[in-house]
Amino acid sequence: MQRIAIIGSAGTGKSTLARRLGELTGLNVIHLDALYWRPGWVAPPDEEWDTIVEEIASQENWITDGNYGRTMEPRLERADTVVFLDFSRVVCLWRVFKKWLRFRGRSRPDMAPDCQENLTWEFVLWIWNYPKRSRPRVMERIEGHSADTEIIVLGNQKGIDGFLAQIAAQHDGSTGSP
Repeated sequence: MQRIAIIGSAGTGKSTLARRLGELTGLNVIHLDALYWRPGWVAPPDEEWDTIVEEIASQENWITDGNYGRTMEPRLERADTVVFLDFSRVVCLWRVFKKWLRFRGRSRPDMAPDCQENLTWEFVLWIWNYPKRSRPRVMERIEGHSADTEIIVLGNQKGIDGFLAQIAAQHDGSTGSP
């Protein structure tokens, strides 16, 4: 694994998994939220974001966490591994609520500066509707790359923990290499 794309609904633990994988593998972790958002939750122009994503995808090794469907294709084309976190909407909402409580009024570590954690009704609805609205399209896109890419679908925390244990067993932890 040299280029890992972690995808899934909000609240699945994409950023946490990316950090833990980075610690185990020594690969560069790229939190897409931290690159995308400008202070005050301002989005970059599409052309600028496209360039950033192309630059990320062209690197020799990386772990990315985040969806950003419009620019998912360059990451999927270059990824040798895609981890899709496929948690229930109730678990996702609970985790997002806990994250909001923990970081409300300030920016979390995997977010751009001055993007204070907030919880809006629109975001709650996005999470609730993810399984029916977004999941089928994401799975279709991921499966389109399955011939060249290892696809790993994890549906709960136990699955994530088992996956991380597998990776830890493959790495000695001191050099970040297998």
